[in-house]
Amino acid sequence: MSEAWPVEVRGVTESIVTTRGPDGRYNVAALGLHAGETVTARTWGQTRTRVNFEREGEGYIQFTRDPLDFVEAALTIRELDDPILDNADAWAHVEAEDAETGTEGGTEWVDWQLTPVETGTENRVVPTINRGHAAVIEATVAASRLDVPAYDDEPLAARLAYFADVIERTGGDRELAALDRLREVVELPETDGRFESF
Repeated sequence: MSEAWPVEVRGVTESIVTTRGPDGRYNVAALGLHAGETVTARTWGQTRTRVNFEREGEGYIQFTRDPLDFVEAALTIRELDDPILDNADAWAHVEAEDAETGTEGGTEWVDWQLTPVETGTENRVVPTINRGHAAVIEATVAASRLDVPAYDDEPLAARLAYFADVIERTGGDRELAALDRLREVVELPETDGRFESF
């Protein structure tokens, strides 16, 4: 029997997913959830998330406000013994069923239908708006598209420089830590020098 999502999924809701690998550990990755009658998510290429979804048919969707978790999930290889992140405010154990496949820009994609079978709420929070936090998420998306043939690196580098400036001016401690981590793991393409501020 399916459960209700522990949060409202609207538009594209950014989340973190953990999926069990063949060694029993959980891979951590970023995953955009697409709202609709059924919530779906798209994986691109032969990612660990796709392979684990295919093998296990399940995973854990995490909802967290921690910007550093997003950077680590999107841009590094991180594995955990437990499927639930320490900083998760809420989570959903989901069944993942491939609903549609296709190819775009030479990369194969799979749309997954996600059905919650168990959920949990760890923290109830009063929402606040911080531009630095939003800029970390946008910078992470831009960074994850570098060196992808369907995207032009120079506009992505310009976005990264802009978002880095926003984070430095408006972010708190965790946003600044996330920016430091972004700078550690992201290698900007060769440019005319305009983006050195990143």
